[in-house]
Amino acid sequence: MTIDSVRGAPAIPPHADPDLVQLLTPEGERVEHPDYPLDLSPEEIRGLYRDLVTVRRIDLEAVALTRQGELGIWASLLGQEAAQIGSGRALTEHDMVFPTYREHGVAYCRQVEPLRLLGLFRGVNHGGWDPAEHGFHLYTIVIGSQTLHATGYAMGIQRDGVLGTPSAGATIAYFGDGATSQGDVNESFVFASVFNAPVVFFCQNNQWAISEPLEKQSRIPLYKRAQGYGFPGLRVDGNDVFACLAVTRKALENARTGQGPTLVEAYTYRMGAHTTTDDPTRYRLKAEEEAWKLKDPIERVKAYLVRSDMADAAFFEEVEAEAKAVATDLRKQCLALPDPGPLEIFNNVYAEPHPLMSEEQEQFAAYLASFEDEKVQS
Repeated sequence: MTIDSVRGAPAIPPHADPDLVQLLTPEGERVEHPDYPLDLSPEEIRGLYRDLVTVRRIDLEAVALTRQGELGIWASLLGQEAAQIGSGRALTEHDMVFPTYREHGVAYCRQVEPLRLLGLFRGVNHGGWDPAEHGFHLYTIVIGSQTLHATGYAMGIQRDGVLGTPSAGATIAYFGDGATSQGDVNESFVFASVFNAPVVFFCQNNQWAISEPLEKQSRIPLYKRAQGYGFPGLRVDGNDVFACLAVTRKALENARTGQGPTLVEAYTYRMGAHTTTDDPTRYRLKAEEEAWKLKDPIERVKAYLVRSDMADAAFFEEVEAEAKAVATDLRKQCLALPDPGPLEIFNNVYAEPHPLMSEEQEQFAAYLASFEDEKVQS
């Protein structure tokens, strides 16, 4: 009896799914797919490996900082590095990303400083990066709302009349399997379909929406939902960085050339807790986690590099040392972040001055000043 059958759903291993797009097996063997050819140089493959290791190390450092009381909360990406790095490296400078609160790997690909992410979870800023500069919007906490934002932005690109040109961009919206039950996500599917919007919906199906398993979200594979809305959907091995890169690259190109939306279901697994306030041992079995460890996205690339004589022990040691140095520096920078003044909460909420907010800021300033007046009088 399998874990899934214990939970009440038939177990279908992803490697047994004929519709699963996979270019690199868990054992590190390269396979071909007729619809998703991918030609990478040894340098590019080593670069992907470096990305995966560095992003995981940043993530682990953030978890440690949270446990030590330096961050208020953190949503770990552990286990989902390939889905994020693969799709993130498929983006061009003209594309726009609409993330959730877990896309640290995509942010890394868009050159958003990790310190910016930590500042948000430390509570010292509202995000701190310019979405236009990085092609990466601010993190979205409300589940699923970013899919509507991405669809609306894509419809704007469409109306600019640039599709099919060298400067054409597309949007990509990231969300989890649990978000597929949200009304916002389904509404965005409707709009994207009927308007043929240049948007890619990238669902990281990590099997658990906090404490609810996938079978509580859908009776069919998530990628098949796209058929009901009238656009293509596909399932990719979310622990295979090669496949995620190839699939996302093609979906984005289809969007940029006027072929409309695509739903990509990256079949992966959340190895850690939903956030650092969560305890996954309360709702899932240890055996399930152990089974997914064998599909680790980093180890399979490492195995391929070794198998293909593209890297030696010195390379792997160098990458580990680099990642450790990044994490060490990030910790120092995080601890040195100054606490904002009370009135800074009003900054950068709106692009232009807002009468109501200005009034509220003045009221709050007067309230704070009243304490100083009391000190003087005493």
